Amino acid sequence: MELTLSEKIIKNHLVSGEMIPGKEIGIKIDQTLTQDSTGTMAYLQFEAMGIDKVKTKRSVAYIDHNMLQSGPENADDHLYIQTLAKKHGIYFSKPGNGICHQVHLERFSVPGDTLLGSDSHTPTCGGMGMLAMGAGGLDVAVAMAGGEYNILMPKIVNVELKGKLNKFCSAKDVILEVLKHFTVKGGVNKIFEYTGEGVKSLSVPERGTITNMGAELGATTSIFPSDERTLDFLKAQGREKDFIELKADEGAVYSEKITIDLDLLEPNIALPHSPDAVVPVDEVRGKKITQVAIGSCTNSSYNDLMKVANILDGHTVHEDVSLVISPGSKQVLTMIAENGALAKMIAAGARILESGCGPCIGMGQAPSTEGVSLRTFNRNFKGRCGTPSADVYLVSPEVAAFSAIKGYIAGKEDFDQRVNLDIEMPEKFLVKDNMIVSPAEDGKDIEIIRGPNIKPFPKSKAMEDTMGGRVLIKVGDDVTTDTIMPSNAKLLPYRSNIPYLSEFCFSPVDENFPKRAKENKGGIILAGKNYGQGSSREHAALAPLYLGIKAVLAKSFARIHKSNLINNGIIPLTFKNAADYDKIDMMDELLMEDLLNQIEGSSIVVKNVSKDYDFEMDITLSQRQVEMLKAGGLLNAISIMNKREK
Repeated sequence: MELTLSEKIIKNHLVSGEMIPGKEIGIKIDQTLTQDSTGTMAYLQFEAMGIDKVKTKRSVAYIDHNMLQSGPENADDHLYIQTLAKKHGIYFSKPGNGICHQVHLERFSVPGDTLLGSDSHTPTCGGMGMLAMGAGGLDVAVAMAGGEYNILMPKIVNVELKGKLNKFCSAKDVILEVLKHFTVKGGVNKIFEYTGEGVKSLSVPERGTITNMGAELGATTSIFPSDERTLDFLKAQGREKDFIELKADEGAVYSEKITIDLDLLEPNIALPHSPDAVVPVDEVRGKKITQVAIGSCTNSSYNDLMKVANILDGHTVHEDVSLVISPGSKQVLTMIAENGALAKMIAAGARILESGCGPCIGMGQAPSTEGVSLRTFNRNFKGRCGTPSADVYLVSPEVAAFSAIKGYIAGKEDFDQRVNLDIEMPEKFLVKDNMIVSPAEDGKDIEIIRGPNIKPFPKSKAMEDTMGGRVLIKVGDDVTTDTIMPSNAKLLPYRSNIPYLSEFCFSPVDENFPKRAKENKGGIILAGKNYGQGSSREHAALAPLYLGIKAVLAKSFARIHKSNLINNGIIPLTFKNAADYDKIDMMDELLMEDLLNQIEGSSIVVKNVSKDYDFEMDITLSQRQVEMLKAGGLLNAISIMNKREK
């Protein structure tokens, strides 16, 4: 039987289940990555499993999110991660070495391997032909402990690329085009597999831009074949031994297919406040801007920044614009410093930030009140930048650089045909891994250092047969994890302190939610479509858990967040009849009885006690997930299983 590339890799790593779309499968994980925003919690959970050393081929802990050290909290967390990594067999990428996805693509990605990361943009390494997926920290901890990763077998979507990008179009425009077609809800439980003659024209970093932003589709992952361009990149990184050729079989069957002609593609822009609000950039040409931010894990590669430097060369950033640039890795920063590109940026008036996530996650560089920020990032959710009143637009590095000079959103009329944008991939990247710390051969005597800000993570209790509570909040469609559990510069230092973080749960939309949850001893969340889109952070499940949330009733869920809820013992229920959502008001009392039996089926009867009527909710769970919820979450289920085995 002819297989897609994704199916080939899944088949080679299949541990349990059948490769039937919609059915649960378990796959073996070769590599893991964490970053410091989600990593501390993942490693606390890993420690709780009592495993001496990770069982993956390679696990890497990156410090790239919590880089501002205005107090001891971030540095304490970094020291905890570093000492734990040394003890338990994990490589440690020090702060300043770069953004996890850029560095992993450069130094550790391997075609045909599986990668699980506690960051939703882990699919970046799909540009290398890896099956790379984002997940909650607990799932990553289980993978490090040697456990399988369980997902629904995805449908495979074929994105056929024809032709070649014109001078002022880039990989960013490709993925924005895909987002315009599928929307932020259209990729759930799907893998986007890129094929066609146009693939050959894209370098590995360009492919990484496309697979990175596939996360905004809600997709399980995205993937490119491993071909001669992959080999070129690996050779330039001194890693040609990792190369294998991988592609789909001729005649492989896909669930859907779209074709994008790169020759006809125009520069795109995502309007506020969603990555799928995409239009041609010329439609908003001339709009005055106050800030331009270039970088993030999406567009901070060597080739990206070389193009930016050539555009800025000899020009000055507009007097009304603040231009900030974040190189993606120490490798990129060093190379553009040595060849003079960095000097061109600085001479033009750019502010150079360290190699980290920075403004993308609201860690500094918040725009002015009602400012207009043009960014090469992957997300533009309202308030994510740190300024709730600001408008954030997403564009390619080329459009961003031209706009920084003009002072407004630049269109085709503003592009300088004389600028050299034909940047060749270096024959040899500068390789110096001196900021990657290797683990100890025998870590038994390594002391793990824990700062006072690190608190135990909350655990759910075993499911009771009767469960109920008040509807503590009612929210609409496309609620992001940034809304559920904000991730700004003030709160990021407390990612390992759930009791403190919980005080800000849902604060962007309802600052009284934590107080209401405590007064009612927990309760229920009511939501619309695509609840929990965005970041993989399980804090968006852990903070509600700490506040006593027992269930979330939604029209639909984002994939990773639904898994995080189940992992932490919170029941995710989907409306059988969408009209029932409208009938329920905040503070209505809901009740579920005979729950231990009902959860074994496909639906659950819920009683609205306040209004005296019953309604049905769908519950789509595997038997494994049913047992997890009954146990009160994944860690409890693992503990029960271990006791049985003993």
